[in-house]
Formats: sequence, structure tokens, C-alpha cells
Amino acid sequence: MTRENIRTPDGGTIELFSTGAELATAGSGVVVVPPSMVTAADYTKFAQKLSAALGRPVHTFNRRGRGSSSPQPEDYTLDVDIRDLDTVMKHTSSTDVFGHSFGGAVALHAARTLPVERLAVYDPAVSVNGSVTANWIGEYEKAIAAGDDDRALAVIQRGLEAGGSFSSRMPLSMLTLANKLTAGTTEGKQQRELMRTGVREIRAIIAADMPAEPFQALPLETLIVVGEKSPAYFGIACGQIHDVLSGSSYTILPGFGHDGAIKAPDKLIKELSDFFAG
Repeated sequence: MTRENIRTPDGGTIELFSTGAELATAGSGVVVVPPSMVTAADYTKFAQKLSAALGRPVHTFNRRGRGSSSPQPEDYTLDVDIRDLDTVMKHTSSTDVFGHSFGGAVALHAARTLPVERLAVYDPAVSVNGSVTANWIGEYEKAIAAGDDDRALAVIQRGLEAGGSFSSRMPLSMLTLANKLTAGTTEGKQQRELMRTGVREIRAIIAADMPAEPFQALPLETLIVVGEKSPAYFGIACGQIHDVLSGSSYTILPGFGHDGAIKAPDKLIKELSDFFAG
């Protein structure tokens, strides 16, 4: 794996990681757009397995506010990530894109205008006809104002059903206690560091809500994958996009939830490698 910092047209910096870079030919790479509250490092296993299966490079990057990439601007919108994805695609001469969760929402909106040839998404957190809501943000902001990051994180986890249906039914006090116990772990620290950028991104998703019809501009070859155990709201938006996109494929990954992409199961890698191989 290679690492480099690349410059954006607005003077920003993007930290880019490339797996299998020695396999690169023009247009051959797959760019991975990661979700909220994670970093490119969380996709190391995924990138290694997909690159090996394809015999092509896989590029992951830290979106703004992560690693050595530039900070996320206070007036952040999805356009920031769309422009950065364009920069990464041009720098790597890549035309294939994979997006997970929030990264899937970025990829879906971006592929309406960028020169993406093949697009695959897993549990994209895109809002279609109001499919994504966040009526918990007020409670989150109260916790932040009180300096209670453990409770604020619990509000996010329950609101997004991040840990599956079980955690979404847990009392907020229990989730808060669990967060206190994991605050010193690598994952706990990372979630606290990124939760403010994550909430800003959720606001951006809701602000970009639209009907399904504009997604007809997506590439003809679009693969939509939803985890069998993922929260239902992912499938609601994906179903509407699939209905208007005649060339899309819609599949369910059995036995996995929203973190299925990070776990990189062989079944998912096989499906993606077959798709990107054309």
C-alpha cells in the first residue's frame, strides 16, 4: 500500500492510500468513498481483498476532517466531497467507484455528473423522498452543550441504529454507560473525534434530499447492495432508486448488517469483483 497527500483545486489536502498501485493502467482503478465516523484505515482489509480479486488497484482516501486531510469546513455540503472525489478520480485515472453508507450517498450524487463508468454502493445513506430523518439532533446538541460526549455519541448510535436493532431499543442511559466503558479504546476515541463531522454530514444528506427521478442520470451499470441485517431506511431509498434506474442491479448481502463492507466477506468481494470486471 502506498500513501500520498494530493492537493485539491481549492487548496485543500486529501490523504490517499492505494493498494495494488503497481497494477495501475488508465481507468483501471476503483475509488472507495468511506462513511462517516470511520477512516480510510478501516478499509485496509476491504481494499486488499478487492484489489487481489480484481488484479487492479483500489484507492481509499480520508475525507476532510480525517487523518492528514484538510479540516471539514463549517459550511460543509455534499459538494465538498463530490469535488474531492473528482480530484481523486483524476489523480488516479480511475472511473469505477464504490461507496459505503455516507460514502454511498456521496457516490450516488457525484455519479450524476462525474465521469463514473461503474458505480457500486453498499447501504448508501442517501435520502430519497424524506427517507432519512434526524429528529434526534436536538437531543444530541443538548448533550454536546453539556459537555457529555458519551451521551451525545449514544444519541447518534440510537438514532442511526448503528449497532443494529438491539442497540436502537436500548435505553439511552445504558448506551451512554457502554460508551463510557469504551472511551479509552481505539474505536471509542475515533468515534468521539469524528462524531461532530458525522452529524454535519447527516445534515448535508437531509439537505440534499430529492425524488428518485434525478438518479436516472447515474451510470447504466450501477450495483446496489444492502445488508440483510441493516436498518430498514437504507433499503427504502435504494428500492426507489432501483425502480427508476433501468440498468441497475439490486442485491441483499445475507447474514450481514451495516458494517458488512468493512468486514469484507468473500461473498461481497466476489460480487463486487465480478461487477467491476464487467
